[in-house]
Order: sequence, then C-alpha cells, then structure tokens
Amino acid sequence: MDNKRSWLDPLLRLLLLLWAISILLPIVWMLYQSLKTNREFFQDIWAFPDALQWKNYAKAWKTYELGRSVLNTLYYVGGGLALGVFLTTLNAYALTRVTFRGRRFIWGLIMLSLFLPGINALIPQYVLMRELHLTNSLTGLIILNSLGESVFYLMLLGGFMRSLPKELEESAYIDGASLFQTFWRIIVPLSTPGIVTVAIFKFLNLYNDFLGPFIYLTDAKKYTIGVNMFHANQKMQYSADWVTLFAGVTIAMIPSLLIYMAFQKRIAEGATLGAVKG
Repeated sequence: MDNKRSWLDPLLRLLLLLWAISILLPIVWMLYQSLKTNREFFQDIWAFPDALQWKNYAKAWKTYELGRSVLNTLYYVGGGLALGVFLTTLNAYALTRVTFRGRRFIWGLIMLSLFLPGINALIPQYVLMRELHLTNSLTGLIILNSLGESVFYLMLLGGFMRSLPKELEESAYIDGASLFQTFWRIIVPLSTPGIVTVAIFKFLNLYNDFLGPFIYLTDAKKYTIGVNMFHANQKMQYSADWVTLFAGVTIAMIPSLLIYMAFQKRIAEGATLGAVKG
C-alpha cells in the first residue's frame, strides 16, 4: 500500500501543478497584454511589451466608466451580502434548531431543489420580477438573490449549528429570553465561523454574478462591472482596442482575487465545514 501511494503522490502533484498552470497562465497572459500597445499586441501576442503601458488602465477606467460600475457592484454585492447572510442564518436556525410541524417536509422540498436545474426558474422569476416592477433595478436584484436561498449555504451553516449544545437555548429560555433574542445573542455569536464562511462564498458568488444583472438590467448606468465588461467586449468588433479591454478586465478581477487570496484557507475549509461540525 505504501509503495502504491509513494508512486501515486508525484503523479497527483504533477497533475495539480498542470491544473494550476492552466488556471494561472491565462491570467498572467492577459496581465502583460494589458501593458502593451495595440501594435505590439497584433504583431506578436506572446512577446513581452517593450515598455509598460500603465496608461491603458487609466484609459480603461475612463472609457468604460468603471468608476460607476464599481459603485453599482459595491451596492449590489454589499446589499445582497448583508440581507442574504442574515436570511441564510435565520433560515438555517429555523430549520435546524427550532422544532415545528412540517420542518422535515420543508427540508425535503429544499433538498428536492438540488435536482432541478436553476435555468428552469429563469422565466418564472423574470415574470414575477416584471409584475412586481423590480426589473432594471439593483435593489430588485438584491431582493431576488437574497430570497433565492442556496441549498449549499443552508447545509453548510445548518450542519455547523447542529453541533451547538441544545442546553444553551434551554438556559436562555429559562432566563426569559425570546426566540429571536436566543438566536441573536447566543446562536449567532457561536456560529460566527460558519457565518463568515458563508459570507465569503456569497461575496464571490455575487461579485462574479453575470447572468442576473445581464438579464434584468437594461440601463447602462446601472450595469455591474461584469455586465459592463461584457458590453465593452462586444464593441471590440468595431474598435479592436484589445489592450484597453484587457486592462479593464484586469481591474475587474482584482477584488475577487484579493478576497480569495486573503481567505483561501477559510474557503477550502468551508467546503467541508458542515460535514465536520455536523
């Protein structure tokens, strides 16, 4: 067994290394393309620039109005994160710590949604959003994303909450605490590791969300940065200013890359947090 494992370890490490290179290479390539002139780009896409063209970033920021897109994205991500994490925490508490009739049936329906492709809900969701006059609205997108609960987040945080001793709540009830006071003052502080993990996943999901803003936003002034860069890419068939586009895409990637690098350990642990704690 040891000989077999010693033979497989280098092979697995090699595969992981190749996988990492396949992910990093396009990012590095795009980074040094964004520092070229358009002439250098079309002459040789693999050659390094003769001089670093940092002005491409200033041009991208101004041409694509990235400042406005960043503010729209911050509002969408910030609002969706605050409301979404609160509702996920509240739902996980209700489904794992509160006993009521029909709880197992509700969990069953939630688990059933795992087998339904999310694409099937696009048309009903759009019709509902249109009837509620929430289309072309960042606030409407926040509401849609927050109320459309993710089974993964519920399972992750619910598994963590199940590990907390039931006696904590019983003591709080004896002391006269209400259900919400018990949730807010006892369960939430003790569940902070799980809540932070869910918040990180939600941030990455919201920041990288393209389909929702693309479908529901029609006003260019409300575009998030992902939708803005998509429309900038569509214009390349007329202008072919690829180095400026690469600079804009690089700017758009920076927040998610920073968050991932800062919390990569927590993200990796989060995938199994519910299973370990549950």
